[in-house]
Amino acid sequence: MKIVKSSRRLAALAGALALLTVAQPAFAQEISDSHLAAARTAIGALGATAEFDVILPQAAQALKTELIQKNPDMQADIIEIVDKTALSLAARRGDLEREAGLAYARVFTEQQLNEIATFYQSETGKKLISDGAIVMREVYRAAEIWQNGIARDLAQQVATELQQRFEAAKPAEGGEQPAQQ
Repeated sequence: MKIVKSSRRLAALAGALALLTVAQPAFAQEISDSHLAAARTAIGALGATAEFDVILPQAAQALKTELIQKNPDMQADIIEIVDKTALSLAARRGDLEREAGLAYARVFTEQQLNEIATFYQSETGKKLISDGAIVMREVYRAAEIWQNGIARDLAQQVATELQQRFEAAKPAEGGEQPAQQ
């Protein structure tokens, strides 16, 4: 009985895999060279991968520090070898650019990428890149002030309304008092 259930599961899994294999071309998006070039131009205009430029130098510095701590007598050799090796690996930065280009090309059409590049290469686009973080910091500061004010006003207005309802529900002063015995 267990063998029958297992073979049914395997058959279902094989069928699903076969369906995925047949349907694979429908899922895969062909990205032309011009589409990829547009993506790379947009990435360059956006500076989308610039923040990753520090990865290799930081890794090299961390490795030097670690190795020198373990072998201080080999400091000069360690620095020379790590720097030389890091420089030889710098060419692999293109791999990241290609993967980033593919990621952008999967999401945006070639025309959209050209429009993005055109905008971010314009003076306005450059200004947005250079000063956008400053503006967003100001927006977050304004939102925090607004949030505090709105929360304060909400609490005050609710307290006032609740107080009015509480007062209205109390028996009027000077009205009938319970009989004393």
